[in-house]
Amino acid sequence: MTVTEETAPASHYDRIGGASSVKAAVELFYDKVLVDPALAGYFADVNMPGQRRHLTLMLTAVLGGPNEYAGRGLAEAHQPLNIPVEHYVKVGEHLIVTLTELGVPADILADVQTVLGQVQDQVVAAGNRPGV
Repeated sequence: MTVTEETAPASHYDRIGGASSVKAAVELFYDKVLVDPALAGYFADVNMPGQRRHLTLMLTAVLGGPNEYAGRGLAEAHQPLNIPVEHYVKVGEHLIVTLTELGVPADILADVQTVLGQVQDQVVAAGNRPGV
């Protein structure tokens, strides 16, 4: 008699190639954001190696990889920046374009877009939200 193991489906993190793929996505993403004139100013006084590390840890967790993020919450980090919804949307577009360029499957892109929608109110300044 043989015993078969049921294996858990691979996480999005594993499906895209794990740590090296997430790191590559973060590098390419910030390459795009930092040349976008509407967004670059947010990062003028930011420690970019630290910022890239934070996003790598956060994106790893979002994709179902190991959750080792211990930084500030999204609202705490972003509310003081008074980010309008238009800039949030641009950041999301850069992320989706980046992931698409790296060959991330459509179902994972859709899940990332869902998460972006779920956390928007934590990032966009209260006075800049539609309907507020």
